Amino acid sequence: MAAGTALTGALSACGSGDATEITSGTVALDFWTHDDGYIKFFEGAVPVAEKGSPFDYDLRVTKIAAADLVTKLIAQAVAGTGTPDVAGLEIGAFSRMLRGEIAPELLVDLTQDVEPFTDDLISARLTPFSKDGALYALDSDTPVTVLYHRADEFDRLGIDADFGTWEDFADVGRTLAEKKGLSLGAFAVNDPGGTVQCFHIHLLQRGGDLFDADGAPTLQSPEAEETLAFLVDGVQSGFLTTVADMYGPSIQSGLKAGKILAVNMPSWYSSYGIQPNVPEQSGKWRVAALPVFAGGGHRTGVGGGTGFAALTDKPATAAARNLVVKGYLDPDQQIARYKDLGYLPTLRSVYDAPELLSLESEYFGGQKLFEIFRDIVDDVPDVHQSADISIMNTVLSGHVLRAFKGTVSPAQALADATEDFRGQAKG
Repeated sequence: MAAGTALTGALSACGSGDATEITSGTVALDFWTHDDGYIKFFEGAVPVAEKGSPFDYDLRVTKIAAADLVTKLIAQAVAGTGTPDVAGLEIGAFSRMLRGEIAPELLVDLTQDVEPFTDDLISARLTPFSKDGALYALDSDTPVTVLYHRADEFDRLGIDADFGTWEDFADVGRTLAEKKGLSLGAFAVNDPGGTVQCFHIHLLQRGGDLFDADGAPTLQSPEAEETLAFLVDGVQSGFLTTVADMYGPSIQSGLKAGKILAVNMPSWYSSYGIQPNVPEQSGKWRVAALPVFAGGGHRTGVGGGTGFAALTDKPATAAARNLVVKGYLDPDQQIARYKDLGYLPTLRSVYDAPELLSLESEYFGGQKLFEIFRDIVDDVPDVHQSADISIMNTVLSGHVLRAFKGTVSPAQALADATEDFRGQAKG
């Protein structure tokens, strides 16, 4: 924490504002990302960015793991050299940019750039990458949560995927777990970040959040207590099974054996969770809108995201800004991003694109998935961030597991997590 405070002061001397700004011609643009898909996407977006601009782009790509990317970016900024011109910041890693004045010192404020799109941009996806009213990155996705489920098994067992409420879902799930030993969901317990994400996506749908707009914890709320009580019931009764994480051998085993018949995860989980783990089950899975909480909230939650930012006070800042804005806010590019990477548009108008609405998924039995996404996207919740999310992941995950074991009540677990978070964040 002390290092983070000291860092803010160091950054003020690290800019390269006195360097000659590149206003036209060929620009060698240093581009950092953690994902091969983004490399391919931005290479394809170069002609779009060049059209009508004075720049020709020579992208110089560096691939770095998401957490390491931010660490290196900040370290290079302190050193005063070697920062990228464009950086892709995974949502959890971006939270580190919120400490002190790091974001405004290093990143371009894109608020004016998005003004022409104000009525079209899904505002909830601006919140995670904003600070003090300024927008520092454009999100790659609107990662709504949906119910992935085995349609063949649901038909065999006489289960209707339109459960209505989570309470109805729990009633069906308890019976299924007791009589058949099957689960309607999974919850990660060996990875603190994954544990918190599994809790968070349900909490967001219920109408709560981990933090408020100022980054203060909001765990002691009726929404959070109800959400955790629901998850505790699910784990203890068996309609939610525990897995090490949502991607590796643990969940793969449950999916392959037909013991896990459904999961509540974001839209991108199709490409990064279901299909890679059980490719042989192609045609057996479907996607449905989630049940809702009887007590209120939203029709969906969200999870994940990556914001692309332009670095400020560099010779290529104008060119970098142009690439990010045109690459991410051009409607055709938003369509291409979904078709190539599976990331949902952040422009609401694109959800009416016939090209996307007509797409049929072979893996999901010819289902037109975009019809489901369009139906729920207008009820996407905001996600508020904190520079101390790593502390929250550590303390909250432990107390959630205590609640699962029945050693504390959900209310007490959330109270203890809040106290521990405040103590460690303050320290």
